[in-house]
Amino acid sequence: MSFATSRVAIGLIAGFLLVSAVLAADAADAGPAAGKAKPANISVRDYDTCMQRVREKADAALEAALAWEQAGGGVSARHCAAMALAAIGNITDAADQLESLAWDLPPDTPNGTRAEVLAQAGQFWLDANQPAKADALLTAAVDLAPEDPELRIDRAMVFATLGRLQDAIIDLSASILLNPEPVEALVLRANAYRRTGRLAEAEDDLVRALALAPDDAKALLERGLLRRAEGDEKDAREAWRSIVKNHPDTPAAAAARKHLAAAPAKGGRKAR
Repeated sequence: MSFATSRVAIGLIAGFLLVSAVLAADAADAGPAAGKAKPANISVRDYDTCMQRVREKADAALEAALAWEQAGGGVSARHCAAMALAAIGNITDAADQLESLAWDLPPDTPNGTRAEVLAQAGQFWLDANQPAKADALLTAAVDLAPEDPELRIDRAMVFATLGRLQDAIIDLSASILLNPEPVEALVLRANAYRRTGRLAEAEDDLVRALALAPDDAKALLERGLLRRAEGDEKDAREAWRSIVKNHPDTPAAAAARKHLAAAPAKGGRKAR
């Protein structure tokens, strides 16, 4: 499991807070103006409808969001347009738009909301293979909302992509302390520990993660990798087969199939 891609993909739309409080307020303020100036080709006038269009037909949603923005849709329209850009595959423009939007939000915007938009932009830069830009934005996001455990995970992924595994471990450790059920952070920290040769610590994290979520596919995937690193091919393959059987249509299952198809690592098996 690659650390940088083991976090559930954002799907270009889902998985983030959609800065709903600020966007809803902005949409309410923009509504009357949008109604007065509405050209015939505007097909959305509220954020939820716009995002639904993104999920259904992103290219049409982009056109509608841009028209809505011109008619006074404000930050709601801009955010929806950025997500539509991402959904049609224009990741770098989406990242640029979200970064600009984060700093253009009103001065009284809560730090957590601004941090969330910066994090979205950072995730898109990471998807675009520009981890240095992602690092800058995720660090700005963490500075704004240091108690947000998800932002720590996001930045840890960037650190791992940059080869800074110890920094990733520090952020994941902070996330674990901030979250009462930190399954994802525990699995990712186990991954980082394994990759730095700290197998006992990786084992401890996986034990904790599986105690909280016994059937978690990513935890089982990482357990297989840890067992293979320890030389226990039998247990590794059992973990991966469990994922294929119980979570057949997941990214974890696809990764497990690849590991099952790969030749076992040399060095034999270690009894457990």
